[in-house]
Amino acid sequence: MDLNKLEKFSNEARKKLLGIVASKLEYVLSSDSAELREKSAQVLELKQELSKKGKESLIEEVAYTWFNRFIALRFMDSRGYTGIKAVSPLPGRTQPEILEVFKSGHCPDDIFVERNRLYRILDGSIPSRDPQNEVYRFLLIGVCNSWHKQMPFMFQKLKDHTELLMPDDLLSEHSILAGINEQITDGDCKDVEIIGWMYQFYVSEKKDEVIGAKRKIDPEDIPAATELFTPHWIVRYLVENSLGRLWMLNRPASRLKETMDYYIPRDGETEDDFLKVANPEEITVCDPACGSGHMLTYAFDLLTKIYEEEGYDRPEIAKLILQKNLYGMEIDLRAAALAAFALTMKARSYDRRFFRNGTIQPNIICLEKIIFDQQELSDYREAVGKDLFTDELEETLLSFENIDSIGSLLTPALSSPEYFLRQLEKKDFQNNWVLRITHEKVLAVLRQACYLARKYHCVVANPPYMGNKNMNDVLKEFAKKKYPDSKSDLFGLFIERGFDLVHKNGYNSMVTMQSWMFLSSFEKLRQKLLKEVTIETMVHMANMVMGIAFGTSATVWNKRYKPGFKGKFSFVDYKDLDEEKKPFEFPVRNERLSIASASDFKKIPGSPIAYWVNKWQKRVLCNEPLMKNAEFKEGLTTANNDLFLRYWHEVSFSGITLGANKTRESFIWVPYNKGGPYRKWYGNHFFVIDWRINGSKIQNYPGSSFRNKSYHFRRGATFSALSSALFSVRYSEYGFCFR
Repeated sequence: MDLNKLEKFSNEARKKLLGIVASKLEYVLSSDSAELREKSAQVLELKQELSKKGKESLIEEVAYTWFNRFIALRFMDSRGYTGIKAVSPLPGRTQPEILEVFKSGHCPDDIFVERNRLYRILDGSIPSRDPQNEVYRFLLIGVCNSWHKQMPFMFQKLKDHTELLMPDDLLSEHSILAGINEQITDGDCKDVEIIGWMYQFYVSEKKDEVIGAKRKIDPEDIPAATELFTPHWIVRYLVENSLGRLWMLNRPASRLKETMDYYIPRDGETEDDFLKVANPEEITVCDPACGSGHMLTYAFDLLTKIYEEEGYDRPEIAKLILQKNLYGMEIDLRAAALAAFALTMKARSYDRRFFRNGTIQPNIICLEKIIFDQQELSDYREAVGKDLFTDELEETLLSFENIDSIGSLLTPALSSPEYFLRQLEKKDFQNNWVLRITHEKVLAVLRQACYLARKYHCVVANPPYMGNKNMNDVLKEFAKKKYPDSKSDLFGLFIERGFDLVHKNGYNSMVTMQSWMFLSSFEKLRQKLLKEVTIETMVHMANMVMGIAFGTSATVWNKRYKPGFKGKFSFVDYKDLDEEKKPFEFPVRNERLSIASASDFKKIPGSPIAYWVNKWQKRVLCNEPLMKNAEFKEGLTTANNDLFLRYWHEVSFSGITLGANKTRESFIWVPYNKGGPYRKWYGNHFFVIDWRINGSKIQNYPGSSFRNKSYHFRRGATFSALSSALFSVRYSEYGFCFR
């Protein structure tokens, strides 16, 4: 898979589709043709959507909707799932196979179109500027509608406003479909992973725009600003050491570990207190920020092996996994659709008869903003009764007003929304359309709350990264109130929320920025984690290992504190990756490969996750801090080094003296410690400084600074303020002044 090629194409496709949709929108709003009059309901819906979302957001949404559909159909064409190819031509041909077949006189039974009318367009009985293109547009709409029952999340029933804004040119060599067929090869479609990459590439320019604006990020821009596709080997590491470990604990004789290349074994350790599961159907895996579903698709792969090992029939396995095992939450409807599509494709790939065995929808939910006013809630309370409409229910309903900012971080006030959902579903308001609307909104909230309130065996995620300064006011206030120990960054909130979502002894596995491991702003979070839960394994990664310019850590926690437990830690540098951006070996064997426990980290001031520190370094770090026995001071800056500094060899040795109180006006030079390169113990004595009349020439120079005068010329230790190497301290003898 040539990711550079796909990224370039996705960016170009987005620009092209945005332009096409914008032109179509202008045409529809300004024209009064017979065709548009026939579609008056769709035009009205379009105007309502435009009023609600605004022009820019509507164009962005429709453009991506069609991109989603085209990519999905191209993937299914390549895999042979569409029967007759919907957007792809046969080898050596240029037009999509379905158009070629239709022109030969055959129309698939599951594609509902006005066949006679389309044939009349082709033979010229009905005038058309571009007969073949017009016929193909209707066929493509028919194909999308035919997939609606199986995948409504991806193929909404057309005859809505998106149909009005569908691209006109779909057959020329410059069309969007021609580009998709040229750039996305059958080889690229071997794995559904391509869907996630295409999504990240499509939104990458939008992401740059949002982040580059350096402002608080609006709810509708949060997905674009925070989406990050996870490299497959990291996904495997997280899933294998959570879901895989859970199964190995329950089935010690399982051969599953033979298929898990990134599993970290326990070296013969046994454990009695672990999360028990009787069979695979009990296991639940959740990604609370699932994006395009990469974590869940690999969990699907691992679960198929678990089911097979337990002797389940193959036709049942895919269905059971989608129905019982995998759950995903998102705030981005587009990403949620892709996650559901990716899991459906996994199921179809595993079971050729999957589409024939009824309609099975993945448990992927897009958390939807729903607003109530007090009067409608008052009317609804009166209609359903106070026994059902409790204070907790009302609080839960009102909390969804800001779900587009907060997402799965929200913990519903209702601890058992399933009960309220079952009871309220029995209510019938068909004869009262006002209450019926409120009732549907209430049920929609409760269906979402069921995902948010339940406990899972494993949480696996690459949560969004967003610093506190970029959070909008709603999210910032929520973080401050609900997650004070992790409020510095959005990923920290998700780490804490992950533990809310798992059972005791369950696994919370996340790849995040490394900052939580060291920074003082996360010290309280670290102390809480080290006290309440256990790090089982961690892969610490240097800059660019994940394709981003900062360090990250993939951590598997167990939701139980295990005194004395030693977790396994490793470090991956960029040089440790092969051409496919995977480690040459795993775990990488270097000086940081180690085992460590919470007690090791707690002894170090600030409790950093300094897993690589050896026993001698720990003794030093665990001593009383140096600042309690020494004073740290800044010294002298000249504001003009060229005027006041010289190298030792540039002046007469007789003019260099140690100490202060040099009152003469003729030149006199004293040694000056100015930092310099990495050097331990002693040295970096490069410069002398003009000290005529006790340095008054410097003190009176504009912009200079002479701090802590009484500390100059005393014995002490000095170090460079900045260094690209390790920290080093040097002895400074009597007679030197310092920067």
